[in-house]
Amino acid sequence: MLAELEDIGLRADEDGAGAEIGSTIGNILCRLPGREEEGTPIFLCAHLDTVPPEKGIEPVVEDGIVRNAAGTILGADNKSAVAVMIEAVRRIVADGLPHAGIELLFTPKEEVGLRGAYAFDRTRLEARLGYVYDQAAPIGEIILGAPTQKGVFARFHGRAAHAGMYPEEGRSAVLAAARAIGDMRLGRIDHQSSANVGVISGGTARNIVPEWCSFQAEARSRDPKVVAALVQEMLDAIGFAASISDCTAETEIEHTYAGYTFTADEPAVRLAMDGLRRAGFEPSTGFSGGGADANVFNERGLSCVNLANGMAEIHTPDEHIAVADLEAMVDVTIAIVGAAREA
Repeated sequence: MLAELEDIGLRADEDGAGAEIGSTIGNILCRLPGREEEGTPIFLCAHLDTVPPEKGIEPVVEDGIVRNAAGTILGADNKSAVAVMIEAVRRIVADGLPHAGIELLFTPKEEVGLRGAYAFDRTRLEARLGYVYDQAAPIGEIILGAPTQKGVFARFHGRAAHAGMYPEEGRSAVLAAARAIGDMRLGRIDHQSSANVGVISGGTARNIVPEWCSFQAEARSRDPKVVAALVQEMLDAIGFAASISDCTAETEIEHTYAGYTFTADEPAVRLAMDGLRRAGFEPSTGFSGGGADANVFNERGLSCVNLANGMAEIHTPDEHIAVADLEAMVDVTIAIVGAAREA
Protein backbone atom coordinates (compact mmCIF):
# COMPACT_ATOMS: atom_id res chain seq x y z
CA MET A 1 0.00 0.00 0.00
CA LEU A 2 2.75 2.48 0.90
CA ALA A 3 4.48 1.78 -2.41
CA GLU A 4 1.25 2.43 -4.29
CA LEU A 5 0.77 5.75 -2.51
CA GLU A 6 4.32 6.73 -3.36
CA ASP A 7 3.76 5.69 -6.96
CA ILE A 8 0.85 8.14 -7.14
CA GLY A 9 3.11 10.85 -5.78
CA LEU A 10 1.70 10.98 -2.26
CA ARG A 11 3.92 11.09 0.81
CA ALA A 12 2.61 8.77 3.51
CA ASP A 13 3.02 10.04 7.05
CA GLU A 14 2.76 7.37 9.78
CA ASP A 15 2.08 8.47 13.35
CA GLY A 16 3.24 6.71 16.53
CA ALA A 17 -0.10 5.13 17.37
CA GLY A 18 1.11 1.62 16.56
CA ALA A 19 3.18 1.25 19.71
CA GLU A 20 0.46 2.91 21.77
CA ILE A 21 -2.32 0.52 20.75
CA GLY A 22 -0.34 -2.68 20.18
CA SER A 23 -0.35 -2.54 16.39
CA THR A 24 2.45 -3.22 13.93
CA ILE A 25 1.56 0.00 12.11
CA GLY A 26 0.30 3.44 13.02
CA ASN A 27 -2.26 5.66 11.31
CA ILE A 28 -1.23 6.50 7.76
CA LEU A 29 -2.12 9.98 6.49
CA CYS A 30 -1.39 11.42 3.08
CA ARG A 31 -2.60 14.59 1.47
CA LEU A 32 -3.40 15.70 -2.06
CA PRO A 33 -3.53 19.53 -1.94
CA GLY A 34 -6.47 21.16 -3.69
CA ARG A 35 -6.00 22.52 -7.19
CA GLU A 36 -8.46 25.33 -6.52
CA GLU A 37 -9.17 27.57 -3.56
CA GLU A 38 -12.93 27.10 -3.82
CA GLY A 39 -14.87 24.06 -2.75
CA THR A 40 -14.89 21.74 0.26
CA PRO A 41 -11.82 19.63 1.11
CA ILE A 42 -12.70 16.08 2.16
CA PHE A 43 -10.98 13.18 3.87
CA LEU A 44 -11.47 9.51 3.05
CA CYS A 45 -10.83 6.91 5.75
CA ALA A 46 -10.53 3.12 5.67
CA HIS A 47 -9.21 0.71 8.27
CA LEU A 48 -6.33 -1.64 7.55
CA ASP A 49 -7.16 -4.51 9.92
CA THR A 50 -9.62 -7.36 9.49
CA VAL A 51 -11.14 -9.84 11.89
CA PRO A 52 -8.60 -12.68 12.37
CA PRO A 53 -8.71 -15.21 9.52
CA GLU A 54 -8.74 -18.87 10.48
CA LYS A 55 -6.62 -19.77 7.44
CA GLY A 56 -4.77 -17.96 4.70
CA ILE A 57 -6.40 -15.46 2.40
CA GLU A 58 -6.34 -16.46 -1.28
CA PRO A 59 -8.56 -14.05 -3.25
CA VAL A 60 -10.10 -15.44 -6.43
CA VAL A 61 -12.57 -13.98 -8.89
CA GLU A 62 -15.45 -16.30 -9.83
CA ASP A 63 -18.19 -15.01 -12.11
CA GLY A 64 -17.27 -11.44 -11.30
CA ILE A 65 -17.27 -12.00 -7.52
CA VAL A 66 -14.18 -11.80 -5.32
CA ARG A 67 -14.07 -14.58 -2.73
CA ASN A 68 -11.46 -16.32 -0.59
CA ALA A 69 -10.48 -19.73 -1.93
CA ALA A 70 -9.04 -20.67 1.48
CA GLY A 71 -12.48 -20.86 3.08
CA THR A 72 -12.17 -18.08 5.64
CA ILE A 73 -12.81 -14.34 5.59
CA LEU A 74 -11.95 -12.38 2.46
CA GLY A 75 -11.06 -9.17 4.26
CA ALA A 76 -13.27 -7.01 2.04
CA ASP A 77 -14.02 -5.35 5.37
CA ASN A 78 -12.17 -3.05 4.93
CA LYS A 79 -9.55 -3.79 2.26
CA SER A 80 -12.13 -3.09 -0.42
CA ALA A 81 -12.37 0.51 0.80
CA VAL A 82 -8.57 0.84 0.90
CA ALA A 83 -8.32 -0.34 -2.70
CA VAL A 84 -11.15 1.89 -3.91
CA MET A 85 -9.83 5.05 -2.27
CA ILE A 86 -6.30 4.57 -3.58
CA GLU A 87 -7.51 3.79 -7.09
CA ALA A 88 -9.84 6.81 -7.10
CA VAL A 89 -7.01 9.14 -6.11
CA ARG A 90 -4.74 7.51 -8.70
CA ARG A 91 -7.25 8.35 -11.43
CA ILE A 92 -7.78 11.87 -10.12
CA VAL A 93 -4.04 12.51 -10.31
CA ALA A 94 -3.55 10.76 -13.66
CA ASP A 95 -6.46 12.59 -15.31
CA GLY A 96 -5.71 15.93 -13.68
CA LEU A 97 -9.22 16.21 -12.29
CA PRO A 98 -9.94 19.40 -10.33
CA HIS A 99 -10.62 19.05 -6.61
CA ALA A 100 -10.66 21.11 -3.45
CA GLY A 101 -8.26 18.87 -1.53
CA ILE A 102 -8.27 15.20 -0.58
CA GLU A 103 -6.78 13.50 2.47
CA LEU A 104 -6.45 9.73 2.79
CA LEU A 105 -6.36 8.24 6.27
CA PHE A 106 -5.79 4.54 6.94
CA THR A 107 -6.28 3.34 10.50
CA PRO A 108 -5.24 0.15 12.36
CA LYS A 109 -7.14 -1.77 15.05
CA GLU A 110 -10.64 -0.71 14.02
CA GLU A 111 -12.13 -4.15 14.56
CA VAL A 112 -11.15 -4.21 18.24
CA GLY A 113 -12.72 -0.95 19.32
CA LEU A 114 -11.80 1.77 16.78
CA ARG A 115 -8.48 2.07 18.55
CA GLY A 116 -6.47 3.48 15.67
CA ALA A 117 -8.94 6.28 15.03
CA TYR A 118 -9.09 7.11 18.73
CA ALA A 119 -5.29 7.32 18.84
CA PHE A 120 -5.17 9.62 15.80
CA ASP A 121 -4.70 13.36 16.34
CA ARG A 122 -7.68 14.67 14.41
CA THR A 123 -6.20 18.20 14.31
CA ARG A 124 -3.80 16.85 11.67
CA LEU A 125 -6.72 16.70 9.25
CA GLU A 126 -7.27 19.88 7.27
CA ALA A 127 -10.65 18.70 5.99
CA ARG A 128 -13.61 18.90 8.36
CA LEU A 129 -15.82 16.59 6.33
CA GLY A 130 -15.15 13.01 5.35
CA TYR A 131 -16.34 9.52 4.48
CA VAL A 132 -15.70 5.93 5.43
CA TYR A 133 -16.88 2.99 3.32
CA ASP A 134 -17.63 0.47 6.03
CA GLN A 135 -21.23 -0.68 5.64
CA ALA A 136 -22.01 -4.11 4.20
CA ALA A 137 -24.97 -3.18 2.03
CA PRO A 138 -25.72 -2.32 -1.62
CA ILE A 139 -24.10 0.82 -2.98
CA GLY A 140 -26.33 3.83 -2.53
CA GLU A 141 -27.10 3.46 1.16
CA ILE A 142 -26.00 6.37 3.34
CA ILE A 143 -25.78 5.72 7.07
CA LEU A 144 -27.46 8.54 8.99
CA GLY A 145 -26.71 7.20 12.44
CA ALA A 146 -24.83 4.63 14.48
CA PRO A 147 -25.09 3.63 18.14
CA THR A 148 -23.22 4.39 21.30
CA GLN A 149 -21.64 1.26 22.76
CA LYS A 150 -20.45 0.47 26.27
CA GLY A 151 -18.82 -2.72 27.49
CA VAL A 152 -19.47 -4.38 30.85
CA PHE A 153 -16.85 -6.70 32.31
CA ALA A 154 -17.74 -8.76 35.38
CA ARG A 155 -15.74 -11.21 37.51
CA PHE A 156 -17.40 -13.27 40.26
CA HIS A 157 -15.43 -14.69 43.19
CA GLY A 158 -16.83 -17.65 45.08
CA ARG A 159 -15.25 -20.42 47.14
CA ALA A 160 -13.62 -23.58 45.81
CA ALA A 161 -14.56 -27.01 47.22
CA HIS A 162 -14.52 -30.64 46.13
CA ALA A 163 -17.65 -31.06 44.00
CA GLY A 164 -18.28 -34.63 45.15
CA MET A 165 -17.17 -34.69 48.78
CA TYR A 166 -17.86 -31.17 50.12
CA PRO A 167 -20.04 -29.30 47.58
CA GLU A 168 -21.97 -27.53 50.36
CA GLU A 169 -18.76 -25.79 51.41
CA GLY A 170 -18.31 -24.24 47.97
CA ARG A 171 -19.79 -21.08 46.50
CA SER A 172 -20.18 -21.41 42.75
CA ALA A 173 -19.07 -18.34 40.83
CA VAL A 174 -20.39 -19.95 37.63
CA LEU A 175 -23.85 -20.23 39.15
CA ALA A 176 -23.70 -16.60 40.26
CA ALA A 177 -22.70 -15.48 36.76
CA ALA A 178 -25.47 -17.58 35.22
CA ARG A 179 -28.04 -16.01 37.53
CA ALA A 180 -26.86 -12.54 36.57
CA ILE A 181 -26.98 -13.28 32.85
CA GLY A 182 -30.39 -14.90 33.20
CA ASP A 183 -31.79 -11.70 34.70
CA MET A 184 -30.48 -9.45 31.91
CA ARG A 185 -32.41 -8.18 28.93
CA LEU A 186 -30.39 -9.42 25.96
CA GLY A 187 -30.78 -9.45 22.19
CA ARG A 188 -32.93 -6.90 20.38
CA ILE A 189 -34.23 -4.41 22.95
CA ASP A 190 -35.97 -2.02 20.55
CA HIS A 191 -35.54 -0.74 16.98
CA GLN A 192 -32.32 1.10 17.90
CA SER A 193 -30.93 -0.85 20.85
CA SER A 194 -29.42 -4.25 21.66
CA ALA A 195 -27.49 -6.01 24.41
CA ASN A 196 -25.32 -9.11 24.48
CA VAL A 197 -23.11 -11.34 26.60
CA GLY A 198 -20.45 -12.58 24.21
CA VAL A 199 -17.73 -14.25 26.28
CA ILE A 200 -17.89 -16.27 29.52
CA SER A 201 -15.22 -18.31 31.27
CA GLY A 202 -14.66 -19.80 34.69
CA GLY A 203 -13.69 -22.68 36.89
CA THR A 204 -10.59 -24.84 37.01
CA ALA A 205 -11.80 -28.45 36.83
CA ARG A 206 -15.02 -30.45 36.48
CA ASN A 207 -14.81 -31.79 40.01
CA ILE A 208 -14.20 -28.44 41.73
CA VAL A 209 -16.91 -25.98 42.70
CA PRO A 210 -15.78 -22.99 40.59
CA GLU A 211 -14.15 -20.24 42.59
CA TRP A 212 -14.27 -17.67 39.79
CA CYS A 213 -16.18 -16.83 36.66
CA SER A 214 -16.05 -13.82 34.36
CA PHE A 215 -18.01 -12.59 31.38
CA GLN A 216 -17.98 -9.76 28.86
CA ALA A 217 -21.17 -7.98 27.92
CA GLU A 218 -22.14 -4.94 25.90
CA ALA A 219 -25.04 -2.55 25.42
CA ARG A 220 -25.58 -0.34 22.41
CA SER A 221 -28.21 2.12 21.24
CA ARG A 222 -28.54 5.29 19.22
CA ASP A 223 -30.09 6.75 22.37
CA PRO A 224 -27.33 7.24 24.99
CA LYS A 225 -29.92 7.22 27.77
CA VAL A 226 -30.98 3.70 26.79
CA VAL A 227 -27.34 2.57 26.85
CA ALA A 228 -26.94 4.00 30.35
CA ALA A 229 -30.13 2.27 31.51
CA LEU A 230 -29.10 -1.09 30.05
CA VAL A 231 -25.66 -0.87 31.66
CA GLN A 232 -27.24 -0.06 35.03
CA GLU A 233 -29.60 -3.03 34.67
CA MET A 234 -26.58 -5.26 34.04
CA LEU A 235 -24.79 -3.90 37.10
CA ASP A 236 -27.91 -4.43 39.22
CA ALA A 237 -28.25 -8.01 37.98
CA ILE A 238 -24.58 -8.70 38.75
CA GLY A 239 -24.82 -7.26 42.24
CA PHE A 240 -28.03 -9.13 43.07
CA ALA A 241 -26.73 -12.46 41.74
CA ALA A 242 -23.53 -12.13 43.76
CA SER A 243 -25.44 -11.36 46.96
CA ILE A 244 -27.84 -14.32 46.77
CA SER A 245 -24.98 -16.67 45.80
CA ASP A 246 -22.75 -15.58 48.68
CA CYS A 247 -20.13 -14.42 46.17
CA THR A 248 -18.46 -11.13 45.45
CA ALA A 249 -18.28 -9.41 42.07
CA GLU A 250 -15.98 -6.91 40.44
CA THR A 251 -17.17 -4.87 37.46
CA GLU A 252 -15.62 -2.54 34.93
CA ILE A 253 -17.39 -0.29 32.43
CA GLU A 254 -15.74 0.59 29.11
CA HIS A 255 -16.82 3.42 26.83
CA THR A 256 -16.27 1.86 23.42
CA TYR A 257 -17.57 4.62 21.19
CA ALA A 258 -20.20 7.37 21.03
CA GLY A 259 -23.11 7.34 18.63
CA TYR A 260 -24.17 9.98 16.14
CA THR A 261 -27.17 10.98 14.03
CA PHE A 262 -27.28 13.01 10.81
CA THR A 263 -30.21 14.66 9.11
CA ALA A 264 -30.63 14.28 5.36
CA ASP A 265 -29.98 17.98 4.71
CA GLU A 266 -26.55 18.17 6.38
CA PRO A 267 -23.64 19.02 4.02
CA ALA A 268 -21.83 15.68 4.27
CA VAL A 269 -25.03 13.79 3.48
CA ARG A 270 -26.02 16.11 0.64
CA LEU A 271 -22.57 15.75 -0.96
CA ALA A 272 -22.84 11.96 -0.73
CA MET A 273 -26.29 12.04 -2.35
CA ASP A 274 -25.00 14.29 -5.11
CA GLY A 275 -21.99 12.07 -5.75
CA LEU A 276 -24.07 8.89 -5.81
CA ARG A 277 -26.50 10.37 -8.31
CA ARG A 278 -23.66 11.56 -10.53
CA ALA A 279 -22.32 7.99 -10.48
CA GLY A 280 -25.71 6.56 -11.43
CA PHE A 281 -27.02 5.41 -8.04
CA GLU A 282 -30.21 6.49 -6.34
CA PRO A 283 -29.35 7.32 -2.71
CA SER A 284 -31.15 5.75 0.22
CA THR A 285 -30.67 6.28 3.92
CA GLY A 286 -30.51 3.93 6.87
CA PHE A 287 -29.05 3.36 10.30
CA SER A 288 -26.34 1.00 11.48
CA GLY A 289 -26.29 -1.21 14.53
CA GLY A 290 -22.49 -1.24 14.57
CA GLY A 291 -19.67 1.21 15.03
CA ALA A 292 -17.08 2.45 12.54
CA ASP A 293 -14.28 4.99 12.50
CA ALA A 294 -16.99 7.52 11.58
CA ASN A 295 -18.16 7.33 15.21
CA VAL A 296 -14.79 8.61 16.41
CA PHE A 297 -14.58 11.51 13.98
CA ASN A 298 -18.14 12.65 14.68
CA GLU A 299 -17.49 12.41 18.42
CA ARG A 300 -14.49 14.69 17.93
CA GLY A 301 -16.31 17.39 16.02
CA LEU A 302 -15.73 16.36 12.41
CA SER A 303 -18.54 15.44 10.04
CA CYS A 304 -17.99 11.89 8.79
CA VAL A 305 -20.55 9.75 6.95
CA ASN A 306 -20.42 6.00 6.48
CA LEU A 307 -21.35 4.76 2.99
CA ALA A 308 -22.27 1.23 1.92
CA ASN A 309 -19.84 -0.20 -0.61
CA GLY A 310 -21.35 -3.53 -1.68
CA MET A 311 -19.36 -5.93 0.49
CA ALA A 312 -21.44 -8.83 1.81
CA GLU A 313 -21.35 -11.58 4.46
CA ILE A 314 -18.52 -9.79 6.25
CA HIS A 315 -16.77 -11.57 9.14
CA THR A 316 -17.80 -14.96 7.73
CA PRO A 317 -16.24 -17.56 5.38
CA ASP A 318 -18.77 -16.43 2.74
CA GLU A 319 -17.53 -12.84 2.69
CA HIS A 320 -17.43 -11.47 -0.86
CA ILE A 321 -17.67 -8.39 -3.04
CA ALA A 322 -18.40 -7.93 -6.73
CA VAL A 323 -15.71 -6.54 -9.01
CA ALA A 324 -18.41 -4.29 -10.46
CA ASP A 325 -19.04 -2.81 -7.02
CA LEU A 326 -15.35 -2.10 -6.51
CA GLU A 327 -15.29 -0.27 -9.83
CA ALA A 328 -18.53 1.53 -9.06
CA MET A 329 -17.23 2.82 -5.73
CA VAL A 330 -14.23 4.30 -7.53
CA ASP A 331 -16.71 6.21 -9.69
CA VAL A 332 -18.70 7.23 -6.61
CA THR A 333 -15.54 8.49 -4.90
CA ILE A 334 -14.52 10.58 -7.91
CA ALA A 335 -18.06 11.92 -8.16
CA ILE A 336 -18.12 12.95 -4.48
CA VAL A 337 -14.77 14.68 -4.94
CA GLY A 338 -16.28 16.54 -7.89
CA ALA A 339 -19.37 17.50 -5.94
CA ALA A 340 -17.20 18.74 -3.07
CA ARG A 341 -15.19 20.95 -5.43
CA GLU A 342 -18.41 22.69 -6.44
CA ALA A 343 -19.80 22.97 -2.90
